[in-house]
Amino acid sequence: MTLKLHGPDERGAMVTRTPEKNVDWRATLRSPRWNVAPMKNPEMNPTSRPVSALFWVVLAALTFGILVIGYSAGFWR
Repeated sequence: MTLKLHGPDERGAMVTRTPEKNVDWRATLRSPRWNVAPMKNPEMNPTSRPVSALFWVVLAALTFGILVIGYSAGFWR
């Protein structure tokens, strides 16, 4: 039994609750006390996909280069 589907009634007896249909779950995330709008982060500037892909490609190439140079110089023997 879960309290989502079962819960005590006004007399304390366990009753089955049926889930409400078409409930906007986003409305439940808002504070009922202040009824504020969804929070946005104005300080966050998302990185574009090409720039983030380029970052990972450069990081992989740099790691590969360090490994090749390290093994060819005999550093990891």
